[in-house]
Amino acid sequence: MKTIRLLYPDYLSGGLDTYYFGANLLVHILPDNDRQPLVKVNLTPPDGKNRTVTDGMYARNEVLDGVHKAQEAIAGERPDRIITIGGNCVVSLAPFDYLHGLYDNLGIIWIDAHPDVSNPHDNYPYAHAMVLASLMGDGDTELAAQMRHPRFDADDILYVGLQQLHDYQKKFLDDSGVDYRIQTERFLTDDAIREFTGRFDHILVHLDIDVLDANLFHSTYFANKNLVGDGSGSGAMTMEQLAHTLKLITDNSDVVGFTIAEYLPFDEQNLHNMLESLPLFTE
Repeated sequence: MKTIRLLYPDYLSGGLDTYYFGANLLVHILPDNDRQPLVKVNLTPPDGKNRTVTDGMYARNEVLDGVHKAQEAIAGERPDRIITIGGNCVVSLAPFDYLHGLYDNLGIIWIDAHPDVSNPHDNYPYAHAMVLASLMGDGDTELAAQMRHPRFDADDILYVGLQQLHDYQKKFLDDSGVDYRIQTERFLTDDAIREFTGRFDHILVHLDIDVLDANLFHSTYFANKNLVGDGSGSGAMTMEQLAHTLKLITDNSDVVGFTIAEYLPFDEQNLHNMLESLPLFTE
């Protein structure tokens, strides 16, 4: 059973350079394991330049090029399991599609405050909000067209930690037939998660760090008060609740794909930038 760690530091799909910094820092936070080689998706580092919005998507060509590079990196390794280190949520597209080509009876547990089912007509141009719709063969047409294997069906998806929706998000989920629960008051029960995992031979987990309460964990999008995203807000989970959920999933299913996305260590990047400004560290 070959497992790789796919470092995929996409930042353009979320419009923040910190995604790139966070992905590379996350490599050092994950537990060491020499049996899981690190495979890098070689993206151009942040350069401070603004990109254009094309057909409703920011930096469209570079985002799609990143997907292609991720597909090539995965194909070159032919792994059985993939741990994807993002970057923002778009990084799940290539590995989840690849794994759907290996495994038929495959479910997705999407641990996220947001549904990620936007399309370019919803007036939010960043592709990280479009990725799950694309995995379902919808959302942005060109992004969805990058998939090389069957789309995921509504019954293949379980949301954990989902917060309030915009009207267009609710309409997509309702029209698509996704059985979702808004979890502002309480999260899914353990039994609901076990019932879902029991239906599948294999499970994919997408963990968006913004499922955590930004008042308690500060390396997440909504901990930065200057950011508003697509207008929806912070997650509500504690670290203890998240840890319990992940253990429940991994104890009760065969997890073949695991993405960690949207880790945004703003304080750490500010510290790095301060030290970088001193000649002592750079001369």
